[in-house]
Amino acid sequence: MRRIILFLMFSVLLFATESQTQVTAFQNGVTFRKMLFDYQSQNGGNITSFKDYRHGYEIGYNRTLTNQVVFTLPLRYGVIDFPDEDARFLSKRLLSLDVQLQYHFNEMPRKITPYVFGGAGGVYEWNESVNIQIPAGLGINIRLSDRASINIQSEYRYAFGDGRNNLQHGLGFVYMLGKQRDPSALYKKDTDKDGVADEEDLCPEVKGVKEFSGCPDMDDDKIPDYNDKCPEIKGLKEFDGCPDSDGDGVSDNLDECPKMAGSKNNKGCPETSAQNAQPLIADTDEDGVPDSRDKCPTEKGSFEASGCPDRDQDGVPDTTDKCPDAPGLRIYYGCPDTDGDGIDDGRDKCPKVAGTVANEGCPEIKNEDKRTLELAMQAVKFKSGSAILETESNIVLKEIARIMTKYPDFNMAISGHTDDEGSDSANLLLSQQRAKACYDNLVKTGVDAKRMTYQGFGESKPITSNATKEGKSINRRVEFNLIVRQ
Repeated sequence: MRRIILFLMFSVLLFATESQTQVTAFQNGVTFRKMLFDYQSQNGGNITSFKDYRHGYEIGYNRTLTNQVVFTLPLRYGVIDFPDEDARFLSKRLLSLDVQLQYHFNEMPRKITPYVFGGAGGVYEWNESVNIQIPAGLGINIRLSDRASINIQSEYRYAFGDGRNNLQHGLGFVYMLGKQRDPSALYKKDTDKDGVADEEDLCPEVKGVKEFSGCPDMDDDKIPDYNDKCPEIKGLKEFDGCPDSDGDGVSDNLDECPKMAGSKNNKGCPETSAQNAQPLIADTDEDGVPDSRDKCPTEKGSFEASGCPDRDQDGVPDTTDKCPDAPGLRIYYGCPDTDGDGIDDGRDKCPKVAGTVANEGCPEIKNEDKRTLELAMQAVKFKSGSAILETESNIVLKEIARIMTKYPDFNMAISGHTDDEGSDSANLLLSQQRAKACYDNLVKTGVDAKRMTYQGFGESKPITSNATKEGKSINRRVEFNLIVRQ
């Protein structure tokens, strides 16, 4: 019975975790509300006189603009009472249409989402003209499912008409329409604000253009800067983005006489004779970059680095190159991006494994899988005082094996721990045996042994006090930690 209960508890916890972390999003929705109209209290009546409130209905359209901003068009119909010149309340039917914006304090979707809103609208009263009203108020959505939420809302409406200021309260629900989508498709992060989401942006921190996957083209010559040998000067594709000012077929970056037509044999300079060709321009350090364009005229360098030293020959001068001994890209200040994830090796905490900007270049582990690993720490059970796994532990270890298959870029460190009962040496041995038992089980399940290590720590690393039975139970554990493979 104890095994069955443990299995059910683990299954429920795992299911709950996965269901809570499933995030879905919709862009369009409709609202239905039962409305209460209070025109009396704002025009000489009593706000607590609920019997004087009149009734109506609303149907509306919602459009999600961002993960916190929603555009709404509420259409309302009902009956109102408002005072006439003799302070008597008259009943009339009304029809209103608003344009509103809601700001949600939580990023959607959440179980409970409070919001504020404001807007403007027109109100038509039967046999009367239209009056303009400015609504502002508060609301809350209580999510029942991915599509449906209960909605409660109250608002104050300032009217451009005598005796028309009012309060309105609504109770109803919101129902989302259309195809269910991952919110990451709707609300993608764009660090450099260039219109290309970080996950698709090869240069996520440098503003660029969509044509080149978010990388810049400073000189607008349709050659991205990372392929452009003259990124600040508009050039030609056949010359790798460099111009040929004198039209002699030698690009300016290689032409020692860029303003005088010459020959390729004489580095773009005119020849004095067929036998004695000499350049006609000064180059003090003899690095092939004319002094007039050499930012380091007394030190040998390269044209790509404006005549300055460039040890790794990547076109970025050593003085500004953050990785001077490893060829890189200008957009990354001379650093490479070994794993091609759009984060240069100088900032990438996992430079050999592709990751995300949000996780500093390392692969991300989904929240439901993190939660499974946390649950497994206490759910793996052994027979008392031994390293023999209880049968129900196989369920937990199968989940661990599934996670290892799901994340091939990670290894796993298995560590065993005990409480402080017994001798230090006995506890150390027992913790190591229990860690190895889990290791052996995972190997039999099909996990590559080379991707795992195991170690016992005995009672040396408690996570809570051993003063109580509950504390001792928590400290008796096996931890499963994912580590990025480098």
